Amino acid sequence: MAENYVDEKKETFGIGHFFIRWVVGAIVLAITAFLTPGFSISGIWSLILASLVLAGLDYLVSKVVGVNATPFGRGIIGFILAAAIIFITKYIVPGYDVTVLGAIIGALIYGVIDLIIPGRAM
Repeated sequence: MAENYVDEKKETFGIGHFFIRWVVGAIVLAITAFLTPGFSISGIWSLILASLVLAGLDYLVSKVVGVNATPFGRGIIGFILAAAIIFITKYIVPGYDVTVLGAIIGALIYGVIDLIIPGRAM
C-alpha cells in the first residue's frame, strides 16, 4: 500500500539564522563591490546598512511580486530584479554608489559568489 506523503519543510527564521544570512550577505556584497567597476561602498557602516537594505528589498519583492530576486533565482527576470535592487539601494544608503552598468555587472558577480558561498545571501 503506497502512501502519498508530502514532506512540507517549514523554514524557521530565528535571530541566529537572520544574523548568519546578514553576515553572509555583507561578505558577498563587499566582494561584489570590490570586483565590480562602477560600484563602491565607502565604509563598514555603509556595507552593513546596504546588506540590510538589499535583504529587505529582496524580501519585499519576493512577497509582493512572487519572484525570487536573485541573479540566478528566476532566470532573466530574477537577474533584472537583482540589478534593479542593487541600483535602487544607492538612493537609500549613504556611501553606497553604483552606476547602471555597475549594477548589471554587480548582479552577475553577486550571483556567482552567492552560488559559491553557502547560504542564501540576497
